[in-house]
Amino acid sequence: MAGATLWAGMSRHALEWRLRSGRWQQVHRGVHATFTGPLDRTARLWAAVLYAGRGAVLSYETAGELHRLVDRPAPVIHLTVPGSRRVTPVDGLVIHVSDQGWRLPFPPGVLPRTLPEDTIIDLAESADDVDDVYGWVTRAFGRDITGDVKMRIAMGRRTKLRWRGELEEAITAGAGGAHSALELHWDRDVERAHGLPASRRQVPFTKSNGRRGYRDRVFAEWGVIIELDGVRGHPGERRGADTARDNQAAAEGHGQTLRYGWRDVTYEPCQTTVETVKVLWRRGWRGTPESCSPGCAIAKLVQDRDARADARRSFERLAGSPAGRLTASR
Repeated sequence: MAGATLWAGMSRHALEWRLRSGRWQQVHRGVHATFTGPLDRTARLWAAVLYAGRGAVLSYETAGELHRLVDRPAPVIHLTVPGSRRVTPVDGLVIHVSDQGWRLPFPPGVLPRTLPEDTIIDLAESADDVDDVYGWVTRAFGRDITGDVKMRIAMGRRTKLRWRGELEEAITAGAGGAHSALELHWDRDVERAHGLPASRRQVPFTKSNGRRGYRDRVFAEWGVIIELDGVRGHPGERRGADTARDNQAAAEGHGQTLRYGWRDVTYEPCQTTVETVKVLWRRGWRGTPESCSPGCAIAKLVQDRDARADARRSFERLAGSPAGRLTASR
């Protein structure tokens, strides 16, 4: 890149000739690539930082891309500049302004970006959906990008946070082993809300191809495996792999697998709990789940179970009475 060539001894005429001849190309006003051909991703990011100028850092989705929070580059490049500066917007760049004093100097050759924890908070704060807030935090924990102490320190630097309570909840869940927003909902809205026994989280196992995998939740004592499909519409191409994994668990005697998606856990947690409890009871759990609300479906499940138990005890008492024995002998 050549953004300060006029101050490095090159004349304006020489610069203009290189641009006209195609040896160099202008990326943004005052920022030029000193080579021909398309710019790769790194070159485009550097061009954006140079254009934004002093104190600029890559932020939001673009910083998330560099921190492995985002799997695909966003169509625009996000930058944050100090509040004392104004940068003229251009196509392809989104400029944010912040006076946060958390920026550290970056070594030469390293793209300046917001710290991982601040990137997570920025992305969460810009979310319209609380599930996206949970998702950013739990994804960061699941990918070992940060930890609860660093996140809480970063939050302490912010005086105003729209999702502070939700961030706190997500940090606690992530530190406890939730690797996605869906896992957070399972732990909170299915297990804890209904008094289920605590399942084991992210239990390792060896796949049929010899590779290592993880089961989302396992009620090990009763041999019940819970797999959570954390996308909001399960891709059809994954179903075959999921079925193979479930069949492998059954074939190896590891128990019964229940598979739930986004709607099951977030919109129908009580009915999902009913199904899970029925399987746990059938496999030997003797506990009693709790209703999460007056209209919870668990209340009827427990009531029906108790009614059947009362009827069975009444029948057994009747069968053991003289009248019952006389009736049975006829």
